[in-house]
Amino acid sequence: MGKSSRTKARNAAATPLAEGEVGPRQPCPCGSGRRYKACHGDPSGQVQAYVGRPFEGLDSECDLVALRELVPSATAPLTLTADGAPAVTLCSLLPGAAPALVRDNGEVWLGLQVQHNFGDPSRDLGAVLEKALAASAAQQTGVVGLTENPGSGPRLQDLVTADALDISVHDGFGFWIADAERTPEMEAALEQANGAALPTSRLASVEAAYWTSVGTKEHLRWVMPEPEDALLDALSRLHAARDDSIAEGSRLVGMFRAHGVLTPVWDLPLGTGAEVLEEAAADFRQRLQEALDDDSDLSTAQRSARAGLANRQVTIR
Repeated sequence: MGKSSRTKARNAAATPLAEGEVGPRQPCPCGSGRRYKACHGDPSGQVQAYVGRPFEGLDSECDLVALRELVPSATAPLTLTADGAPAVTLCSLLPGAAPALVRDNGEVWLGLQVQHNFGDPSRDLGAVLEKALAASAAQQTGVVGLTENPGSGPRLQDLVTADALDISVHDGFGFWIADAERTPEMEAALEQANGAALPTSRLASVEAAYWTSVGTKEHLRWVMPEPEDALLDALSRLHAARDDSIAEGSRLVGMFRAHGVLTPVWDLPLGTGAEVLEEAAADFRQRLQEALDDDSDLSTAQRSARAGLANRQVTIR
């Protein structure tokens, strides 16, 4: 490498990244495994631009993130903007991780937990949904996939209403074959899938908060829509004041970052369950809002708390 190239490389490395920005040599957030500069950060524009917050604008943005990344088994009916469309059900996961299924009665099931790596999960879902609707109209049943970049096609936001989703969380994947004649093969596949489904419940008192049990521990994972900087500041204020507990014995242990929003995670004492969290979560939401409304500078203790919380973030997507 020549001197000029080395100088440019050092200058680029010395330039600090804005919060949330991806460096050219870092892994691409799309999950492809390639460096950002060789994937969705390719300056040639040959790869579709990466969308950091793909579900923004939908009332159930945070629930969509939770169902895509955190919740094993859940369903929700979708209301399409087009008239005369068949019934469409959004599913966290479909058999064989299929992108979509057209059922024998013409209904469409759309799978959330599919990684296409085309840069915008919302556009990927829109493309799969359009293909499934076309197959349903042609009375074609079975799996519908997506093998090509959807380009500038419609996004999920363009095809469905923005209304909040009516989400049902399931104990397992029995809904896959609830109205089908069960065979030994089906039973075996269902048993295997159910073995990976951790017990999960969605809280009713707040939005996009999910209790789960992993056997030896219980967690509350709460997807929040506020901008990352503002949310970190608010959580830091509560953490420094030792006011960030959800229930007795709970502890804020970190957070996930996925699809442009943060998901704080609390460890809960074994045996806590979901029911006891309802009132406690509503109370915490009020305290958090008060902290969000506080625009004063962070104190030394709060800045220290913020640094600790920032170091306990794990980026999923």
